[in-house]
Amino acid sequence: MDVALPKMTVAVDLVILTVRQDLLCALVINRAIEPFKGQRALPGGFVLDDEDLEEAARRELGEETGLVEFRGHLEQLGTYGAPGRDPRGRVIAVAYLALAPDLPTPEAGSDAAAAEWVPVESLAGTLAFDHEQILSDAIDRARAKLEYTPLAGAFCTDTFTIAELRRVYEVVWGVALDPRNFHRKVTSTEGFVEPVGERTTRDGGRPAQLYRVGGAEVLQPPVMRPGVG
Repeated sequence: MDVALPKMTVAVDLVILTVRQDLLCALVINRAIEPFKGQRALPGGFVLDDEDLEEAARRELGEETGLVEFRGHLEQLGTYGAPGRDPRGRVIAVAYLALAPDLPTPEAGSDAAAAEWVPVESLAGTLAFDHEQILSDAIDRARAKLEYTPLAGAFCTDTFTIAELRRVYEVVWGVALDPRNFHRKVTSTEGFVEPVGERTTRDGGRPAQLYRVGGAEVLQPPVMRPGVG
């Protein structure tokens, strides 16, 4: 006996985070078409018949923002399927979280009238669909993973100082950290960072040691967020 399958469409939505001018920023578009024409939204779109989910995410990233060669961290965040989340019909969205440093100014395309980096704190109440919830979940994921993985390095260039890494934590967590304690924790955690044998003065003051992300997948002990837990 044949069973009729419900009509359903699959989409991908992208939360792309970076640190710009000491602010945690997300990439958003201004929608050029209905529904929610003229309103801010996360980049994304429908999955084509001949592509898998990550292929769709990378394609939409290029089509809607011009970031065609994204080389940062990309992971699946979650699935969103409330029946009324899209007024066009039943749409299941698979959301992705992307992190990278020094991302360029995006160029809008496809169904986006504009694309821009916006501080996440100023996006409350401005996003179409259920994108505010997706953004909130992505920020929570990033904040939590900074505690027990080396993910903070995804916000840094290939080499960085401990002060630059600390600033990532401060911006993403929204807290001030003691520089000496942070330096001790990071450099004593096996596999978190490793020196590259060079120094830089770009932080100002005395030359600072340059590091890169080490080989650890999980930080033991974790770098705990102050005031949480």
